[in-house]
Amino acid sequence: MIKNEREYRITKAQAEKFERAVAELSAGDGDPSLHPLLKKAQREGIQSQLEELQEQLAEYDALRLGRWSVISLDSLEEFPQALIKARIAAGLTQRELAERLGLKEQQIQRYEATEYASADLARLNEIARALKIRVREDIFLGAAEEPSGELLTHLRDLVRQAVAAYRKDI
Repeated sequence: MIKNEREYRITKAQAEKFERAVAELSAGDGDPSLHPLLKKAQREGIQSQLEELQEQLAEYDALRLGRWSVISLDSLEEFPQALIKARIAAGLTQRELAERLGLKEQQIQRYEATEYASADLARLNEIARALKIRVREDIFLGAAEEPSGELLTHLRDLVRQAVAAYRKDI
């Protein structure tokens, strides 16, 4: 996951290197003594890495351009990444978030580098408030499934959000 502009520039440069490598391998450049199956595996491996970098770049671009309005989580373990995504979607740098919280930029950098491992719940709540995000919690006890009425309400909410996002893109 790309967390800031510096990482974005580095990832973009790496993607460009992989693009050149794939082009060279596709053009038949490279070690002529290498078995064709090894060449194919090499090209596919580099192509796979390139696609992963491109997905990360696209996600960061979508966040920066405000194309995300909802971040869905399957567990609390995903909350730190959601905070990072929310900061990016809000158009805030790490420095600007730190200023809102009365912290040093380096503290936000450390939090995000470790995905908030050292932050307590009070700090996470403070960060969520500074980002002006709303969190809707669902807690499923044991192996209980979501009751059908709640499921329908949830699906309606998702459809409304999808329609709103679609209209925003038009």
